[in-house]
Amino acid sequence: MADNANQHVYPKADEELATPTFDSKEFGRKNRIKLAINIAAFLVFQIIVSLVFSLIVTRFRTPKVTLGMTMVTFTTQVRVKNTNFGLYEYDSTNATFMYQGVTVAQVTIPNGKAGLRSTKKVSVTVNVNSNALPSNTSLTSELSAGFLILNSHAEFSGKVVLMFVMKKKSAEMNCTMSIDLSTKEVQAMSC
Repeated sequence: MADNANQHVYPKADEELATPTFDSKEFGRKNRIKLAINIAAFLVFQIIVSLVFSLIVTRFRTPKVTLGMTMVTFTTQVRVKNTNFGLYEYDSTNATFMYQGVTVAQVTIPNGKAGLRSTKKVSVTVNVNSNALPSNTSLTSELSAGFLILNSHAEFSGKVVLMFVMKKKSAEMNCTMSIDLSTKEVQAMSC
């Protein structure tokens, strides 16, 4: 026993002084795994960025083609035909031009006089503006055909003067016209 008590276990000098062992194979394997994970994460990130870019930015859409505001200017003549044996004096009024029931132009016809049994001719310049039209009209097909069909309306108020006697008379204009867009002239008119 005494022998055992005096005996101390001493580690070997080599084991005591030895530094922890460095296994280069194990370290290289861990670095390769980390590198592979980083490369895989980068590739997944690049694929996600590419998908988002291709789905949002480079997605091809059908271009939308619409007809913008169309301006057609033409000159027409308003005729006030007086069938009376007296002078017809009328007040200034507005003539409205419509395309499929929508007002596309309005002109002012100044006040004037139509002599007895004669016709007063007033030239007006009409600027047709399609801005108020809904997009589902057949305006595009009419414009490509070269003709534009418009309706016009005006109400005249005035008086007929016959031998110092005045009688109030109103007149109304309702016409449909076809305008040749190449010459900008009214080709056909029905009133």
